[in-house]
Amino acid sequence: MPNALPFTTNNVRTLDELRTWLAASREQILEPALPIVDPHHHLRESAHGRYLLPELADDLSSGHNIRATVFVDSQTRHRRDGAAVMRPVGETEFVLRSLAAAAPSRALAANPCAGIVGNLDLTFGVEVREALQAHIAAGEGRFRGIRDPLMWDDSDINYGVRRPPADRMTDPSFRAGFAELAPLGLTFDAWLFHPQLPLLTDLARSFPATTIVLNHIGAPLGVGPYAGRRAEIFETWRASLRELARCPNVVVKVGGLGMLFFGFGFERRDVPASSDELATAWRPYVETCIDAFGPDRCMFESNFPVDQQSCSYATLWNAFKRIAAGCSAAQKSALFFGTANRIYRLGLD
Repeated sequence: MPNALPFTTNNVRTLDELRTWLAASREQILEPALPIVDPHHHLRESAHGRYLLPELADDLSSGHNIRATVFVDSQTRHRRDGAAVMRPVGETEFVLRSLAAAAPSRALAANPCAGIVGNLDLTFGVEVREALQAHIAAGEGRFRGIRDPLMWDDSDINYGVRRPPADRMTDPSFRAGFAELAPLGLTFDAWLFHPQLPLLTDLARSFPATTIVLNHIGAPLGVGPYAGRRAEIFETWRASLRELARCPNVVVKVGGLGMLFFGFGFERRDVPASSDELATAWRPYVETCIDAFGPDRCMFESNFPVDQQSCSYATLWNAFKRIAAGCSAAQKSALFFGTANRIYRLGLD
């Protein structure tokens, strides 16, 4: 259902309320032996609730064969003092402290946070080199890349506290910082909205040695001024996505579709959607990504706890398995496991 203006990213329910709501949506796990790497989740505490290792552990024990996960920039526990460029290193330190405190526990059975994608303001230019090295050291072999959010839209969509300028990807200072990633073997996770995809294509062509991971399929918006225009937006997004896919250094995270930005409205239902309902709504977007990039450049993601606004962890992976039902064994292996394992250098069998 379309959201009324102004759209806000505020959760419809707190995380505690979500857990109660989602308890009514238990499903039998499909293909429980299929190995999965979840390449995108967060750890965070906010006014809406807590999602840290214990909560992640509950989701990892849902019945799917989650072999490892990748933690992604959550804007949490940054250092409160010292040079501004270095403060995001505190988040990587926090993740390692959390893992140390959890061991030994069932939270470690699935190797959570096997990879870490941290945050850094790349507009510091060449100054980011020291901060990147500090992230790598703090990650103790787990640090894999940076996400410096890029999302911007010329509308009254309220998309959170991080509001980078429209020209961030073309800013020479940003590009100077971006240039420091490849020499250290680090990836860049790109979180943006669909009108910005051409800018990302230009960035990818300008830095062909840097692996760029498009987050959340490039977020074709379905809320605010984009509500009620799904077919039109889909065609615009698909054309931009196909052009981006011509850049061999770009891969895509297939997920994030449970976020409010997409405008499906599942979060407002009295009873959570089933995996079959989710698969029906999400299939055109997922199949477009796979068609454009190929399974070896696509990876399914949970984006939890954010996508928990629409479904449970178990239901989300069931939905992806339904969509991928017609894929070959090799294609499924890439989509659910292999691409993420390779791109984030997790070294799993």
